[in-house]
Amino acid sequence: MMLRDKKAIIIGDRDGIPGPAIEECVKTAGVQVVFSSTECFV
Repeated sequence: MMLRDKKAIIIGDRDGIPGPAIEECVKTAGVQVVFSSTECFV
């Protein structure tokens, strides 16, 4: 896999896809999440 053993910074959107949901997806691909947050972009 191309993402295995990579590191990621995740910024989710409150009205879109939240950070924890993206985090769970990328963890299954073998990515190490170093920061995850959900922000409100207004």
